[in-house]
Amino acid sequence: MNQYLSDLKVSRKTKDENQHHTPSNFFRRLDIPKRVDWRNFSNINFVTPVKNQKKCGGCWAFSATETIESMKAIQTGLPPPRLSVQEVIDCATYNDGCSGGDPYRAVKWLKDTQSPLTTEKKYPLTDTSDSCRIIVNNSDGVIVKSGNFQRLVGREDKILLLLNTSPVSVAVDATTWNNYLGGIIQYHCETHINHAVQIVGYDISGDVPYYIVRNSWGTDYGHKGYLYIKIGENLCGIAEEVTTVTVQ
Repeated sequence: MNQYLSDLKVSRKTKDENQHHTPSNFFRRLDIPKRVDWRNFSNINFVTPVKNQKKCGGCWAFSATETIESMKAIQTGLPPPRLSVQEVIDCATYNDGCSGGDPYRAVKWLKDTQSPLTTEKKYPLTDTSDSCRIIVNNSDGVIVKSGNFQRLVGREDKILLLLNTSPVSVAVDATTWNNYLGGIIQYHCETHINHAVQIVGYDISGDVPYYIVRNSWGTDYGHKGYLYIKIGENLCGIAEEVTTVTVQ
């Protein structure tokens, strides 16, 4: 078992034995751009560098924080701030630190408490669970205005529509991801949710439409920290739990 996995405590049961398949032609006929990549959207990078969670089961905090970073950049038109994953790991009480959590519950905690999410510089990443620290003079913190959870199995066109607005956080089954060496995942990926990542875009221009997925296993993984997953079959459970966020 991958050391990173079994760390996601999903907000509700997501496993579904039914097969869901949407033909690739369906996505190519949609009236949306054929490719969206928030790493280079209108010549602006709205995505921070890939991080590494190491042995901490905090993928949920990485996924949520990454999407908040992107949303702040989209709101301001400025480069994305590097926000503190560690603050979410230590302080988001709806979750269990490096023992597991859920990206939607992380967003919900930030919204409910109206706690400004501080910068990584002020609250550096240690990849361990620790006591929550209070940050003073946190005027550059980002406040979450709202968060939304959707299960979009069989409606992955809606994920593509969301991705035209912003990156999203998703829960996935990453059991086989240790074996990923590149290319587009098209087979052998189930829906036993145990990991969380960020989708930063998609490409529906070719024969195999795919999501552009940011992982939190460092830049040595996959395509410099990213991987590609076929759209339309709920591969790796990617449509089971989709979280979006807005910021103030």
